[in-house]
Amino acid sequence: MRNPHQMTIDRALLLYVLHLAEPFGLLNDVKLQSLCFLCELQMFAKHLKGFHFEFFRYAYGVFSKDLDNDLMSLRRKERIENFTVSDQVKEEVIPLLLKGVEGVETNEKIIEIVEAVVPTYGPQDSSAIAKSVEAVELSTPQEPDFKVAIRDIVFHTTILVPSRIETDAEFTLPPAVLAKLNTAMGY
Repeated sequence: MRNPHQMTIDRALLLYVLHLAEPFGLLNDVKLQSLCFLCELQMFAKHLKGFHFEFFRYAYGVFSKDLDNDLMSLRRKERIENFTVSDQVKEEVIPLLLKGVEGVETNEKIIEIVEAVVPTYGPQDSSAIAKSVEAVELSTPQEPDFKVAIRDIVFHTTILVPSRIETDAEFTLPPAVLAKLNTAMGY
């Protein structure tokens, strides 16, 4: 279960993903879930933790209830409409987030991952990105050499649990920045 600090970071990074994805046109739930999953997977591949979303195998690829809840909450707070970030997010949240990234190596690496994944997969339609996700091969710490493609995993199986993954570093922000982000996001 995510703590309040992690929820703030997840929501801020989610808004950043939405902001970066805007130029690529139509965004929907499947595509957003896939983009965030691919970002999180790349972070873990580099032994970093940014997002804290648990994902399970879903009929259309991958799904995180936490991500979906954060998206709905940000809509209720009028920080996004459908999948478009508000002007307030562009003027307040994104600059606050990026200011918290400056000079913090781990945060910079995580933002670099997001900035690499979104332009790579953002132009793809939902079907293409879902196929990219389904082709990802996963393994367990107990059997690292045994890999299985997500498409071969039974529906509703949990496939990514951040709290169980050991990393070298995690995206962090000072309490003052977290407080300002929460205010800017309406929390």
